[in-house]
Amino acid sequence: METAKRPISQWAEDDRPREKLMLKGKTALSNAELIAILIGSGNAEMSAVELAQTMLNEVDNNLIELSKLGVEGLLRYKGIGSAKAISVIAALELGKRRNASAVLERKKIRSSRDAYDLFFPYLSDRYDEEFRVLLLDRANKVIQNEVIGEGGFSGTVADPKKIFKKALDVNASAIILGHNHPSDNLKPSENDIALTKKIRKAGEVLDISVLDHLIVGNDNYFSFADESLI
Repeated sequence: METAKRPISQWAEDDRPREKLMLKGKTALSNAELIAILIGSGNAEMSAVELAQTMLNEVDNNLIELSKLGVEGLLRYKGIGSAKAISVIAALELGKRRNASAVLERKKIRSSRDAYDLFFPYLSDRYDEEFRVLLLDRANKVIQNEVIGEGGFSGTVADPKKIFKKALDVNASAIILGHNHPSDNLKPSENDIALTKKIRKAGEVLDISVLDHLIVGNDNYFSFADESLI
């Protein structure tokens, strides 16, 4: 098909992203076509769809990695200015927040996956570490999802006193810890293991159970509980 060499306005109606969405629905569009709608136009050499596909190809078609580029990273593509870059990053962030809103509807934690779904919108797509805690009631329903500390690429500091102060403030009966590894290596470090043990022991004194500790990275997670490390 010769559409790739012509502006989208000259494509057959079925090949134009906006028209395709109207005719066939949003699920019929590829990621590149959806991004093409956001950027509106390409450059002298490429249509908007081709430009979007080029951007995706360079991140192995992974939307999480595309989001990590940020505005500055997108500006290096010819034809992408500040307004287009901001539109793409804003759309990707909305997608994350939509997922966060959806998982909040099922607040009861029944598995490590449930906890991961709550941590993911906050701990993914980051170049620095963040430490969070889920505060749970006696029925393992989430009371709050709180940030405890932020750090650099190599680590963050999680103060047990701050964790349990938040837990006591809302009368939490249990907590689940979570932090990300910007390197995407999910293997817990010695510091991760030592900190988990320290927090668990403090919880025993206060009668607040530490149910799990999740490490998030690369669209996946490691659970201390699933691996019998807690």
